[in-house]
Amino acid sequence: MDMTRKNYSSGAPLEEKVGYSRMISVGPYVKVGGTTSVQPDGTVYGEDAYEQTKYVLEKQLNLIKQAGAKPEDVFNVMIYTTDIGQGGRICEAYSEFFHDIKPLCTMVEIAKLNRPTQFVEIEMEAMCGSVVKEG
Repeated sequence: MDMTRKNYSSGAPLEEKVGYSRMISVGPYVKVGGTTSVQPDGTVYGEDAYEQTKYVLEKQLNLIKQAGAKPEDVFNVMIYTTDIGQGGRICEAYSEFFHDIKPLCTMVEIAKLNRPTQFVEIEMEAMCGSVVKEG
């Protein structure tokens, strides 16, 4: 099995300045680092947790496609939110993508993100070519 590591950039200026990747794949394993709803122009997309969650998950699912993964390959999603009271809205957006796939999912409340208008940051893991079996 090829275990070559590949780094992926989203083009955010801090990635190069600080020295981090938005996503890394090693063989069939794909990990997307913490992603918020910051758009390419630097503005925050969405005025609530639902809109931001949906935007981030779409962005991450488009990223994992670059590594050959698909939504059904996602096995773990970690959601950080500044307002756990918005958990229902976050779960509503999450369910639009993963209701039938059922990856692991953890949601944790944190004190704050980089900007006061950001409500969620999400990490995602996938294994290319995985097969879902109910246990």
